[in-house]
Amino acid sequence: MTHDTITQDRTGLDYVKQGEAIAAIIPGLPAGTPRRPIAQAAVIGAGTMGAGIATALLNAGLPVTMIEHKPEALQRGAANIRKNLDSSVSRGRVTQEEADRRFGLLRPSLELADIAGADLVIEAVFEDLGVKREVFAKLDRIASPNAILASNTSTLDVNAIAAAVRDPSRVLGLHFFSPAHVMRLLEIVRADATAPDVLASALDFAGRIAKVGVVAGVCDGFIGNRIFEEYLRQAYFLLDEGCVPRQIDDAMQAYGWAMGPFRVMDLAGGDIGWNIRKRRAIERPDRPYSKIPDLICEMGRFGQKTNAGYYLYTPEVRQGLRDPEIEAMIVAHSPSLGLRRREIGPAEIVERCHLAMVNEAAKLLEEGIAYRPVDIDVIYVNGYGFPAAKGGPMFQADRAGIPAILERLHHYRQGHQGWAFGPAKSLLDLAARGADFASLNGDPR
Repeated sequence: MTHDTITQDRTGLDYVKQGEAIAAIIPGLPAGTPRRPIAQAAVIGAGTMGAGIATALLNAGLPVTMIEHKPEALQRGAANIRKNLDSSVSRGRVTQEEADRRFGLLRPSLELADIAGADLVIEAVFEDLGVKREVFAKLDRIASPNAILASNTSTLDVNAIAAAVRDPSRVLGLHFFSPAHVMRLLEIVRADATAPDVLASALDFAGRIAKVGVVAGVCDGFIGNRIFEEYLRQAYFLLDEGCVPRQIDDAMQAYGWAMGPFRVMDLAGGDIGWNIRKRRAIERPDRPYSKIPDLICEMGRFGQKTNAGYYLYTPEVRQGLRDPEIEAMIVAHSPSLGLRRREIGPAEIVERCHLAMVNEAAKLLEEGIAYRPVDIDVIYVNGYGFPAAKGGPMFQADRAGIPAILERLHHYRQGHQGWAFGPAKSLLDLAARGADFASLNGDPR
């Protein structure tokens, strides 16, 4: 799964470009499905994500009402939007006059009632189901009856959020990726009751704000984060067995990833993953993680925000410095698991991480959470830093061949935490038919 050629690079790039167009096609959507007009938008929450989303909308020429409940939070959000726009000026992407015009489309407010005229309301508050349901219940009373109501949740049950309103057909997820005004991916989460015109309108909206929209069904983590969780699980197990963070990050970056997993987690904030793992320990005790990331969080190290995580950070060095203390802790942890540490090379690191991704992706296809393998590849290239020249994890799996994928899954199933490599049923089905993932992409016409 790690070999590459110039020809393959060119094919991978072409495949991703074609895949972005295919991802915009929703199977089963009736021809001529109407779109709901979106002339005004509202964003609930002025934090980093809310301000980024508002910036993306302003850049597309949409008037935006941004709501916060505390004046200082609202001021910070507006200041971050101004900073985002000024950054575009400094990079030569827009003129100062244009940046000022866009900022003039922003209406900061402390009153939720000010969303009443919005055609699209995007909630971007704290990632807690109870909090989001409370917000949606309020939106249901205030928003226009025809307004689309969207949650920016990255993992939570959009069906449960939709149940907080009288008409759940107008609710869906719009999962932006941080920084929201920069990242191209927009994961559009269709809830069970989401109306066809709402889903179609969301895809058109993605294009309008210069995003690549990909539709996902409802499950914990949707497409992108559910697969990424298995990628991280293997990265953590590799620490248990013999690696230190820089080895894994360097191997994945040498393959072409924009960032390795531990640099990503330090950037995102270790406390976010910690909260998810606590929830998973209750919900899925049969799918354990390495204890190392929790041990690091228990030390109060949450990444760049605390200047220490898997790496050390200074104002001058934000790429991360090796930390002998953390590496020593990782080495000392292995004997407590009954493991004798071993040398693990870059090829095994890359292969195990990618196999975990492909196997989980195959399960998403079985469950109908993803329409097509190419949708998954488009998500990973545009939202997670998978090298575009390599086409995506599913494209690479087809390059290796499904029988070879199954052989390697069987190999690693014999090792530490081998349960994680139990093959997806759809992989076995593809092998039995002599088919590949590309055969599941269908006729895009």
